[in-house]
Amino acid sequence: MSNTQMNQERLMNILLAPQISEKATYIAEKNEQVIFHVVSDATKPEIKAAVELMFKVNVDKVRVSVVKGKKKRFGRFIGARKNWKKAYVCLAPGQEINFAASEQG
Repeated sequence: MSNTQMNQERLMNILLAPQISEKATYIAEKNEQVIFHVVSDATKPEIKAAVELMFKVNVDKVRVSVVKGKKKRFGRFIGARKNWKKAYVCLAPGQEINFAASEQG
């Protein structure tokens, strides 16, 4: 397996899901940004390359934050959900990601 093919497979597995919420929708309309759940060891260059590869858009910049898992109780036991990483992808001016169209294509 060549390095570029392995890299391509890695990029296809970086993005887990788009973040769908009121805040995410507001940010998308106001700042031309899209929010994604990403794998926790993903880097900014990998996220940028993955979005450009999968959605055929130009990415201006990427910001990343780690969301801490909530503490949860199971009876008398205390546990915690896993931490996860969220990526704010700022698209180049005039670029847009349409999730409805990209799922069919």
